[in-house]
Amino acid sequence: MCRHLAYLGPGEAVEDLLVTPAHGLYRQSWEPRRQRYGTVNADGFGVGWYAGGDPVPARYRRAGPIWADRSFADLARVVRTGALLAAVRDATLSGADAEAAAAPFAAGTWLFSHNGAVPGWPGSLAPLVASLPAEDVLSLEARNDSAFVWALVLARLRAGDEEGQALADTVLDVAGAAPASRLNLLLTNGDTVTATAWGDTLWYLTRTGGGVVVASEPYDDDPHWREVPDRTLLAASATDVLLTPLKEPGDALSSAGAPAPSREPLT
Repeated sequence: MCRHLAYLGPGEAVEDLLVTPAHGLYRQSWEPRRQRYGTVNADGFGVGWYAGGDPVPARYRRAGPIWADRSFADLARVVRTGALLAAVRDATLSGADAEAAAAPFAAGTWLFSHNGAVPGWPGSLAPLVASLPAEDVLSLEARNDSAFVWALVLARLRAGDEEGQALADTVLDVAGAAPASRLNLLLTNGDTVTATAWGDTLWYLTRTGGGVVVASEPYDDDPHWREVPDRTLLAASATDVLLTPLKEPGDALSSAGAPAPSREPLT
């Protein structure tokens, strides 16, 4: 269900990040190589990017397939950015929310995407509604599982949680309520990328020319791509990548006894 990608690094044309690579997100919309669930991501797409000097990202989203949008091809050719989050969508359930259901979701400086699905939605997550302010529930951008998961993450971010803590706690809550959930979450503020691998594929690449890419799957055959183990939190900046194992819901293991995170400097 869905493919997504985030980039931090030197200014790059959107086209070179999403369209030009032999197996880029553009091609993954109809021919993903490592997608475990679903085969075609034609139920919408979106790109969010940051312009120099402006911390609030711009977004371009559509309800149809990325390959059918001529305006996007033109936009991708001329827009350059040092930070980006993009996604192509394979809808869990059909709905009437059109482009509002397509990632990235946004608030303030944050962009967010969810690759996966919550079984039993919406009933399975009904117990978590009480954890959100009423206005957050009533103002959901779309009526799908991803939008609700984003609301849970955003509530934690607004309460002051760090990005990694907000994603990890949300994953544990959702997986506890709907145990078979697939929760690969991707979040950026334009300076860092935070992600979870929980039930689907996640990879990262430290680029030779500088920068880091975090994606559902490699966009080319560069041997430097590294797969993120399942049940892992990834935190990336312009200088390093940190991988931290995530515990399962109900795991009584204290943070002091948890496996140590691993760090890879960017070269």
